[in-house]
Amino acid sequence: MRSFWGLMRAYWFSERWKEAWTLTLIIALLTALSSKAGVWFAEASGELVNSIAFFHDAANTTPLRSLLTNAGILVLLVVLKDAGFTGIRTLVSTTLHRKWRGWLDSRFNEALLDANHTHFHAQHGSSGSAAPDNIDQRIQESIKDMTGGAIGLAMGVLAVATSLYFVGQKLLENSAEVQGLEFLGSYGSAVLAFLAVATYVPLNTWIAVKLGKLLERLNVRMQQAEGSYRGELTTFLRRSFHVAASQGEDVQRSMHSQRYVDIDRTWARLNIVNTSYNSFELIYNFIGARIVAYGPGLVPFIHNGFDLKGYITGSEMVNSLIGQCSWFIHVMPAIAALRANSQRVTELANAIENVQHPQEFYRQTGHSDFRYASQNPVFGLTIQKLELAHQGEDATPFLSAANLRFRRGEWTFLKGESGCGKTSLIKAINGLWPYGRGTIVFPEGVRSFYAAQEVKLQQVSLKQLVCLPGSEHDHSDTQVASALHRAGLGDFIEHMAEESREGKIWDQVLSGGQKQKLVVARILLQQPGLLFLDEATGALDPDGKIAFHQAIKDNCPDVTVISVMHEAVPPRSLSGAEFYHSVVSIADGVATKKPLVPSLPRELTTILAQPTPVEDKWLRFSRRLKQR
Repeated sequence: MRSFWGLMRAYWFSERWKEAWTLTLIIALLTALSSKAGVWFAEASGELVNSIAFFHDAANTTPLRSLLTNAGILVLLVVLKDAGFTGIRTLVSTTLHRKWRGWLDSRFNEALLDANHTHFHAQHGSSGSAAPDNIDQRIQESIKDMTGGAIGLAMGVLAVATSLYFVGQKLLENSAEVQGLEFLGSYGSAVLAFLAVATYVPLNTWIAVKLGKLLERLNVRMQQAEGSYRGELTTFLRRSFHVAASQGEDVQRSMHSQRYVDIDRTWARLNIVNTSYNSFELIYNFIGARIVAYGPGLVPFIHNGFDLKGYITGSEMVNSLIGQCSWFIHVMPAIAALRANSQRVTELANAIENVQHPQEFYRQTGHSDFRYASQNPVFGLTIQKLELAHQGEDATPFLSAANLRFRRGEWTFLKGESGCGKTSLIKAINGLWPYGRGTIVFPEGVRSFYAAQEVKLQQVSLKQLVCLPGSEHDHSDTQVASALHRAGLGDFIEHMAEESREGKIWDQVLSGGQKQKLVVARILLQQPGLLFLDEATGALDPDGKIAFHQAIKDNCPDVTVISVMHEAVPPRSLSGAEFYHSVVSIADGVATKKPLVPSLPRELTTILAQPTPVEDKWLRFSRRLKQR
């Protein structure tokens, strides 16, 4: 789906191809019937005009009856064509639109939300292209408008083909000789009609294409401007409290005004081009329906090659043919919108594809050479020759760590000035830092859990929130209730199944401290073996921080904890005992690890300084191999 045509045909060659082709064939059949009904309509129009023209003719013995009958037939054909064939086709086409959009939406969501963290990597640009802006708009609006526009255009193309067949066939049947073109025989009037259509429509289509390209560029620009403005509004509403607390309304208002200026300017230009196009289309329709359609049959009509009925019928069919062949002109604004939307969707598809191998992607704009491996869980987590840098081939590493080892059950506190790279270090360990090099060896089979400093809660039930990143079906209500109780959120147990309380989602119901207690509940439920705390206690008071750590200490006895906090000194338990065993200090761009002396008990210091029995066996085994 990285090209326009690949995007257009993907659904029809997917696992749901039967659904796609069935709906498409029904639409094709109804379009053909509608085109055939157009021929019947032209013939009925000729009959009606003929009955009006000869209403007072002496040979017409039942003028009123003929007039009413022909008018009734015409009305029935209109109902059959517009309410029957066209109406049912609209229902089927909108169903196809809904199905196709749903399939594309699911594909993009699966691609973005895969184990590769594609949604995260796709927001970083490469040397060849910028990161796609407003991904939410591309998935929500661009896919919807693109699929709807493509179906409408496809139906237009099919209508042109079927009309050319049915109307052209009828024009040839009713054709007459034209004076001066006798060498064409009885096909003279039909040839004149085809020449008029073939000359008039392509010339004006060329004009429409020129205007359409301008519309396409303006449509893309309008979508970008609208997306940026909406994104800023969404961000503002999420940080509404901070804006109010800092009295930053004036600054925020200025930002909104700046975003809207771009919308207003682009909209003004788009209105001018749209108005010009509408005027062009109105003039084109009038000339086509009143001059070009009636011109070819006028010559044989003057020379008695046609009677009035034949002239009207033929002219109406030429008018119908012009209308169908003018499909490209009528839908040029829609084509411009389709191309604009498809461009934004294919750009997103390309961005997703480009980051399937993150390190190769990041190497385009800097150094990215991280190696991730696993080892016996008894050895814990090991980091070797780690260097972190920013984007750029010549970027100097801002953080380095020669050799860090975190043993099973060890709690480590990351310490350093603000901006020194504490959070970057744990991001890199978890594969979420793009630039740098080094080796990270995880304990094999150990589940890790990353508790970030900013918690975003979806509009789901409380039980689903506690069960993240797993499913609510992975844990019983009793297990979830127990986790909530131990985390200090027992008051909410009876509301586990609810997605909201008093009309508010849980993100609005829970305070900052309660959200971080919810993180504790998730940790207690998931029982990770490796836990990363990225300022996860920032919203808690001193007692809350102690309770946070104590709950983990009491319920996850073998967990390895690596924690980033604002505090210079990590919290202790109520009895004064240390939660943390060691500290990683970051100073002058270098991370070094040492035991948390002087509070660490001598016995534990000795144990941490010595290899475990298993490690000792491995060391002795390695020495024997070297001796051999």
